[in-house]
Amino acid sequence: MHPIIYDVAVSLDGFISGVSGDISKFAPEGPVVDGYLKRLETYKTAIMGRNTYEFGYDFGLEPGQNPYPHMRTVVFSDTLELPEQAEISVLRSPTPEAILSLARNASGPVYLCGGGDFAGWMLDHGLIDRLILKRAPCVLGSGTPLFGACARPISMSRIRTETYENGYLLEEFEA
Repeated sequence: MHPIIYDVAVSLDGFISGVSGDISKFAPEGPVVDGYLKRLETYKTAIMGRNTYEFGYDFGLEPGQNPYPHMRTVVFSDTLELPEQAEISVLRSPTPEAILSLARNASGPVYLCGGGDFAGWMLDHGLIDRLILKRAPCVLGSGTPLFGACARPISMSRIRTETYENGYLLEEFEA
């Protein structure tokens, strides 16, 4: 089975975006972004919730378009409606079994894109194998929390740390 990896930028106070999805405080370029783009090339399947998928509309993504053309993309949503010729798959009700089946049948690592409530649900169900945090040197104060309303404590082991001159810290953890 391939690992499910939550690879995400996060503020010092634990938010993956500010109010109304504001990501302007996160680096748009530089070594931390270059590393992320290199890791993206290795992921074979992307999974996300509806909010994360629709967030892409603000950046020119069209309904049904695959934000990661080199990956199979699956959006978990009970309400997302897409054109018949969509390039992505929609699974209506996420279950741990459905997620594990995706990981088993993927051709490589599974990228948990975005987060918040869906990442919290995944963590609650023990479905995140690896966590890669691109910790930004900023405080957002509010917005979308890294793990939404995760209901249980989880222990992880830090396996790698890398610092960048611009103040970013990359931390990699395993469950």
